[in-house]
Amino acid sequence: MKQMTFIESEAGSSVYTHKAGSPLYEPKDRRPHVLELHDASRMHRLAHQIEAAKGITPEERRFLLAAATRHTVFNYELIADYYAHATPEMQQLMEESALVVLDIGAAIEKGYVQLCDNLRAFHEEELADDGA
Repeated sequence: MKQMTFIESEAGSSVYTHKAGSPLYEPKDRRPHVLELHDASRMHRLAHQIEAAKGITPEERRFLLAAATRHTVFNYELIADYYAHATPEMQQLMEESALVVLDIGAAIEKGYVQLCDNLRAFHEEELADDGA
């Protein structure tokens, strides 16, 4: 199945294309508070349950606590705004944590876009199979 992207042409007519570009984000003038960048409430509820559990080993507890961090929800739009107003050191650490991706070459090198590359290859194979 082909993925089509809807775009508006300059003449105002609607067209579809297979082309996809990187979204460009314009940061807002307001620097969000660092506590606005994520919601850890579900992670904290799980951590409380894990800490209170009696029938698990210390190793299981550590594993479950590490797994609970997956439930932190990040607001990437606000993270981008924060990044735009952050110190160079904070920006570098945010890049290392892949909270923002500015350099596609560095993202590939660090393995952040491997899935994207795999999906792109699959999509190109699918298009070739369909004769597109």
